[in-house]
Amino acid sequence: MSDIVNEMSPEEKSNVARGLKASISNPHVSDETKADAKERLESMGDTKMPQGEKDPSRVVGGLKAAISNPGIGEEGTQKAQEKLDAMEKS
Repeated sequence: MSDIVNEMSPEEKSNVARGLKASISNPHVSDETKADAKERLESMGDTKMPQGEKDPSRVVGGLKAAISNPGIGEEGTQKAQEKLDAMEKS
């Protein structure tokens, strides 16, 4: 694997690393596959894991959508409203 990685362009390495990170973050991927992906990523020298930083404007939009969604229960709507209120205060 390392020989192949050494022959890749920086863009190709980035694409492979991105795919491995996606596998690690995907809840539908088995633990065994996640461990393999993490090992391969570490062998590439790229061990940065996704940070999960979210764009605040997208979070606000998602909360507003949840509040107005009739399929969300009363408890979910209330939690979304509380989170939205907390974000608007800060």
